[in-house]
Amino acid sequence: MNNLSHIQNYYFIGIGGIGMSALARFFKSQGKYVAGYDKTASVLTKELEAEGILVTFKDDISEIPKQFKDSEKTLVVYTPAVPKENLQLQYFIEEQFILKKRAEVLGLISSNRFTLAVAGTHGKTTTTAILGHLLKETNAPVTAFLGGVSEDIQSNLILKGDEVIVAEADEFDRSFLHLSPNIAAINSMDADHLDIYGVNEHLQASFKAFAALLPKDGILFVKNGLPLEGKTIGIEDDADFSAINIKILGGNYHFDLKTPTEIIEGFTLHLPGRHNVLNAVTALAMALEYGSPAEQLRDALQSFKGIRRRFSYKIKTDQKVLIDDYAHHPAEIKAVFEAVREMYPKMKNLVVFQPHLFSRTRDFVDDFAEKLSQFDEVMLMDIYPAREKPIEGVDSQWLLEKINNPNKQLVKREELSAKIITSKAKVVLMLGAGDIGNEVETVKRALEDEI
Repeated sequence: MNNLSHIQNYYFIGIGGIGMSALARFFKSQGKYVAGYDKTASVLTKELEAEGILVTFKDDISEIPKQFKDSEKTLVVYTPAVPKENLQLQYFIEEQFILKKRAEVLGLISSNRFTLAVAGTHGKTTTTAILGHLLKETNAPVTAFLGGVSEDIQSNLILKGDEVIVAEADEFDRSFLHLSPNIAAINSMDADHLDIYGVNEHLQASFKAFAALLPKDGILFVKNGLPLEGKTIGIEDDADFSAINIKILGGNYHFDLKTPTEIIEGFTLHLPGRHNVLNAVTALAMALEYGSPAEQLRDALQSFKGIRRRFSYKIKTDQKVLIDDYAHHPAEIKAVFEAVREMYPKMKNLVVFQPHLFSRTRDFVDDFAEKLSQFDEVMLMDIYPAREKPIEGVDSQWLLEKINNPNKQLVKREELSAKIITSKAKVVLMLGAGDIGNEVETVKRALEDEI
């Protein structure tokens, strides 16, 4: 099935996922009937319910509304994170419904529209969100599917028209090979998802296959130094598009943008960390290539507020700083540490980290230990398993033993707030891609009571 025109009903198994919920919102905006299942309630599922989307949390066939049992008019969308034993998934397979992965559906949506896609093992969510915001603010007829919730619109879906698609191109499970990009960017190719790819060479081959999806007149932007042909992006270097004259004033970055033909002055970015300057340069280069006017892009970038759980300030006072971030790979932890050191060089910091996946912890344990050791104090929560079963010998205690820092400890969820208060650290960071984000508001309230 390559045409969605006859589909009236969309049922999502795993609707609470960040990519799935964006698709659910999109089809709801198109006037379709949308419902779905997820195993746990979350901020996202509550938002979907408030928008009129039915969400069930019980894996039972009786929970599926009657109209979604019409196989002629219903498309079932699922995510690889859903186990094969899921009863609703088994029902739809046995009844011969059309089932598609989230990435396939996104591919169908983008196949007949001008598409800008952002790939990379790190930075793609921020870059995609900035790009979607830039195009929206410069009046492009854009729909943007984001891998995070934009603080500007409190959603992971930007709707300003449907002639142009902005999509986060996810390398997990080779999902991004379903897309049909006209303009694409790859801003990192670090090893990750080795549970899927086996070795890093296969991951890099997948990125090259993604680049090959571009048509002859397509444009590829690549981070300077990556082994790919394309227009280069960088920071204070010889890249085709580069941020120059970078200054930090009032906690914000100010820079000029060097392009192959001119220098565009006067950009302001409110996100901390030089890695985010690179993300902004990538988004600006793509927007310029699309045709957004340079003078409008200045105001557009300055108005970008950020993404939920991407260096999100929960407390920001002279006495205490609490930052919530999705970082779950050693390179991302390194970027967060460098941003903290740059912004708060004289304040004691504490990192609370929830490792994500047994396989990722196993594959990068030494790298995780090295990056976490740099913080003044380290607290580790139990590994968040997501789609995985435990691996013998792989746990947070094993990682803790490898961390070269005397100020380290394991911490249980129920004692998190008390332990953080006891530490007396001025800058507290809560990192991870699991459910650590659910604890942030509790920690915030506890710290505010102490201030």
